[in-house]
Amino acid sequence: MNYILNIETATKNCSVSLSKDGITVVCKEIAELGYSHAEKLHLFIEEVINEAGISNSDLNAIAVSQGPGSYTGLRIGVSAAKGLSYALKIPLIAVDTLESLAQQVVAKDGLIIPMIDARRMEVYSAVFNCKKEKIRQVQAQIINEESFADFSEKVYFIGDSNEKVKSVVSKSNFVFLENHFYPSAKEMSRISYNKFQEKDFVDVAYFEPYYLKDFLFAK
Repeated sequence: MNYILNIETATKNCSVSLSKDGITVVCKEIAELGYSHAEKLHLFIEEVINEAGISNSDLNAIAVSQGPGSYTGLRIGVSAAKGLSYALKIPLIAVDTLESLAQQVVAKDGLIIPMIDARRMEVYSAVFNCKKEKIRQVQAQIINEESFADFSEKVYFIGDSNEKVKSVVSKSNFVFLENHFYPSAKEMSRISYNKFQEKDFVDVAYFEPYYLKDFLFAK
């Protein structure tokens, strides 16, 4: 059995999960209080390990959301992940935040565009096909009436920018999913396990979050 602790702090959602062989066993998260990462993260880490009935020494790897997202949130999550990885002498895995957000979408066709709010009319976005394969890399883009106009197939938008984007762009093939706002450590489990099997690790000493921009600060 392979246990991986997954940490997600790129947005308002402070989320921690424990997975066993790629399946989420326990998850603790909270977004309603805004950016409460500094107060909740280490508590959630302790709780998921205790509820799973294991100890820190049973962990095989630590996975952390690498961004893009909140500068402060990412710093908190990555610092905690690095500390655990170094102290326990286990690998550190970096997971694309938008890739894990895209996992929440169930679609048999079309495209998936996960988005994270930046500032004003700007978002961080990427494009995935229905198999959750990335077909356009992460970008910071300013939304206008021409955004995503080239897509003729069905497009599923997910993230905390949906209301903002929907007010500007509207096409019959656009589907703005409701009640799916933030990336969660629950959706990191399969991704981090695949990376673990492939030994796709990052260097604890030199790894830095993927900020994309440095202006999105937690408030």
